[in-house]
Amino acid sequence: MTELSDLPIRDDLRGHLPYGAPQIHVPIQLNVNENTHGIPAEVAATILADLADAVAGANRYPDREFVRLREDLASYLGHGLGAEQLWAANGSNEVIQQFLQAFGGPGRSVLAFPPTYSMHSLLVQANYSRWVPADRGPDWEVTPEIAVAAIERERPNIVFLCKPNNPTGTGLGLDVIEAVYDAHPGMLLVDEAYAEFESGPSALTLLPGRPRLVVSRTMSKAFAFAGVRLGYLAADPAVVDAFRLVRLPYHLSALTQAAAVAALRSAPAMLAQVEAIKAERDRMVRELPGLGYRPWPSEANFVLFGGVEDPRETFEALIRAGIIVRDVGIPHTLRVTAGTPEETDAFLGALAGLRQPPR
Repeated sequence: MTELSDLPIRDDLRGHLPYGAPQIHVPIQLNVNENTHGIPAEVAATILADLADAVAGANRYPDREFVRLREDLASYLGHGLGAEQLWAANGSNEVIQQFLQAFGGPGRSVLAFPPTYSMHSLLVQANYSRWVPADRGPDWEVTPEIAVAAIERERPNIVFLCKPNNPTGTGLGLDVIEAVYDAHPGMLLVDEAYAEFESGPSALTLLPGRPRLVVSRTMSKAFAFAGVRLGYLAADPAVVDAFRLVRLPYHLSALTQAAAVAALRSAPAMLAQVEAIKAERDRMVRELPGLGYRPWPSEANFVLFGGVEDPRETFEALIRAGIIVRDVGIPHTLRVTAGTPEETDAFLGALAGLRQPPR
């Protein structure tokens, strides 16, 4: 039987594994930062009606400029943005891939601050760019001083920042973004996948006068749209023009466009659970220390917690209890998605049942 290593794949891909969290089907899924509350029934009915209309015209190619969707995304974001400043694709991963296709490539480097979203480095590698990791400060913080020092040392072509960071949940001040932009003559991408769960201002406020700044977003998290795959960005119109050079023809299906437009039309209802999710996140941060663990403050919809003597053993014990969390590879830590109150009860109860002494 032929194996991957037998094929003439690119040399730089040999020995690597594809991205993906374990797909283990248990009753409580708290491992990939989905919105566990789901889409409200009345919104789902609206989306289905719009999908029916889109299916009726599916013999035609979709609007390759997805003008209506870009208009609605601009309206949702506010900040004086126009449709010409918005772009969308099949999940924020594809947005970032198109960004790298346009601005990365052979001989170009991307500076980032691990631990961070693990797809970033994989996308950089897949697009023939060089990944340049830089250290964070205590408690995973990135300060203006840390960021500028890394830029002056490495002289990258592109800088990636996560606001808030995944998998640590760490917030990022606008002063860091401003300092990076001023110190760096290349492109700056700020990944705001969890922006709706943040308490501070968005990097969108910094877009005016900064044509090299790109802010990416997703509907997967706060909008409970992970299965639809709709990511987007806001940037200078010239950046959007660059994306047109690398996108596949008609890359965003008519069904995806219709579903996203319908969801945005019902944005208040779609976002109604955000505060409830934040409450469960904060509850875990409060209660985990009493079980002997150290949670880090989070601005996202998940919590990274330390004090885990054996992450693999704890992960498997939780699986046996019908709960899946995420081992992100940081020693003595696990990450858990904030779910419903009942899911939080089950998770904390299962941890308490393990009676693991604090590390």
